[in-house]
Amino acid sequence: MSTAVVSSDARALRTVCPQLRRRQGMALLLIAPLFLFLLGTFIMPLSGMLKLAVDDRETAMLLPRTLVALQDWDQRSLPSGVAFEALVADLRQAQEDKTVGTLARRLNYDTPGLRSLISNSARKLSAVQADAGGWQQRLIAIDPQWAQLEPWIVIERARGPTTSLYLLTALDLKRDAQGKIVRVDEGQSNYLDILARTFGISLSVTLITLLLAFPVAQYMTSASPRLSGVIMLLVLLPFWTSVLVRTMAWVVVLQGNGLVNSFLQTLGVIENPLQMLYNRTGVLVALSHVLLPYMILPLYGAMRAVPAAQMRAAVSLGAGPVMAYRRVYLPQLLPGIAAGSLLVFILALGYYITPVLIGGSNDQLISYYIAFYTSGTINWGLAAALGVVLLIATLVLYRVYVGLVGVQRIGR
Repeated sequence: MSTAVVSSDARALRTVCPQLRRRQGMALLLIAPLFLFLLGTFIMPLSGMLKLAVDDRETAMLLPRTLVALQDWDQRSLPSGVAFEALVADLRQAQEDKTVGTLARRLNYDTPGLRSLISNSARKLSAVQADAGGWQQRLIAIDPQWAQLEPWIVIERARGPTTSLYLLTALDLKRDAQGKIVRVDEGQSNYLDILARTFGISLSVTLITLLLAFPVAQYMTSASPRLSGVIMLLVLLPFWTSVLVRTMAWVVVLQGNGLVNSFLQTLGVIENPLQMLYNRTGVLVALSHVLLPYMILPLYGAMRAVPAAQMRAAVSLGAGPVMAYRRVYLPQLLPGIAAGSLLVFILALGYYITPVLIGGSNDQLISYYIAFYTSGTINWGLAAALGVVLLIATLVLYRVYVGLVGVQRIGR
């Protein structure tokens, strides 16, 4: 009897297993397009950014002889004449290949002023006969800076294939002549201040949108279905309009002779127009308007999920309206508040076009500088390093936020 049961179970298992494998295969095929999309639009670009933040192979390709000659250099005295001859040969080759600008730009990232040193030396060396000899004295005669240790240490430090230069620069740090990590000189860099400004503006926008979205979502919840649908249409309307168009509309509204100033002057509230453009006020107003729907929708969803009978039950049990709202209703909105706040905050961190058009020089977010170094100065390493610092700081803050709110509450 037991043998027959085991045999029957085995046949049933052999029948079910292929069906399970087919279902698993179909499930994998269904999620394959999403995986490929994320791979191409998120994972690979992110990996490329992480690589660019530490990649440093330009100097090794442009000064191969020099780096070989500097392998046994003690960095306490000037290199030997062989290193000078190797540097002259590499600079002459770079001048001939028209790659001096690339080399000068890379070394100037480490120490400002080396761009002119490399460019002038390469240009003057190209006019000297290749077999002239005495290259150490000739190079020092072209520029006495070659008699100092600093340019040689910078060249040695840039041998690659990886570097910490860009990440240190993004943190307002640098390496001194002894290789120790120290703070940059006052006024040379302020990336930490820019990062703090970015998080400060993003947090301000999050709080403003939360204060504005809460009554709107509350009214939508208690309104009739027809009126709620009209309000929802108005909330979603900005999604159908370009961010550039919405930002330029705020330029018209907030300018000196715009709608806001004209209205206030008509009422007699102000005599002279208020300055609301190209400052922090304009940035906060425009960003809050752009990101407001991302706060309203999660709040509205959380409020709709709370049964109205709970408030009536709390009141019937002796709780006052305020206590019932605070102890019964509000805790159930925390998932919506958490989801909306996190969404608005992270979106505000990376906004570019709105602060550029409405903000002043002291109101630009870190995204402006990433774009500047990407397309303006072609310093992709520093742009990637700033992106990495922003990513790490965001992940750290997200971890703190989850620890305070609880991951199970976010968007539940």
